[in-house]
Amino acid sequence: MTEPLIELKGVSKSFGNNKVLDNVDLTIYRGEALGIIGPSGTGKSTILRVIAGLTAPDGGEIYIQGVRRQGLIEDGADSVGIGMVFQQAALFDSLTVEENVGFSLYQHSRLSKQQIRELVTEKLEMVGLPGIASRYPAELSGGMRKRVSFARAIMSNPENPQQGAEVLLYDEPTAGLDPIASTVIEDLIRQLQSTQGVCGTYAIVTHQDSTIRRTADRIIFLYQGKVQWQGTVDEIDNTDHPLIRQFMSGSVHGPIQVAG
Repeated sequence: MTEPLIELKGVSKSFGNNKVLDNVDLTIYRGEALGIIGPSGTGKSTILRVIAGLTAPDGGEIYIQGVRRQGLIEDGADSVGIGMVFQQAALFDSLTVEENVGFSLYQHSRLSKQQIRELVTEKLEMVGLPGIASRYPAELSGGMRKRVSFARAIMSNPENPQQGAEVLLYDEPTAGLDPIASTVIEDLIRQLQSTQGVCGTYAIVTHQDSTIRRTADRIIFLYQGKVQWQGTVDEIDNTDHPLIRQFMSGSVHGPIQVAG
């Protein structure tokens, strides 16, 4: 493996009496595509928020390029830029696409409006959405809204290029999309990884079989707050691990407790 970019050591997180992460160890290496899978409600989205510095763990340590993070992302910038694509795109309905994609620059940079517009145009072209800057989110399909959220996540300030997202975290990016729209998103995720100057490293939470197989190289399986299995995508078809066999087959019979 190449160098570790992000390391979680003994990370735990509870919400009330519900312990969603239980002494989790996890490493994200430079240049890899990590898939995080497991049943609903097992801490997958929480672990992304912890990695992004949006949620503080109750215990454990987080290291970014070997330096221990203190507090949340708002308490001090990490040495590696981390962007997050939320499950529901999380766009501002009252803002245009341009204003959504350029939001951080409008709020936190000294760039002119024209400079920001040019950067937004560039990012929209990268995600295959030229010419939609003046539209509002309600005028877009679900797949288009997802791609707009990608453009926002990869936006960087040329005045501070080191703050650009080197790592992207995707939370269920193909949820709710039809198979064709899902394929477009899956291809885009890989395309962005291979684009020079954009994020070369990512972690993705997903339930969808095609997304697991087309966007991940290494897989970790979370269940009951713990990493129960990890391996390559090829190994998920060959392992005898009962949790993986049940999850990938969709069977109601097995060690995974079926809610409801």
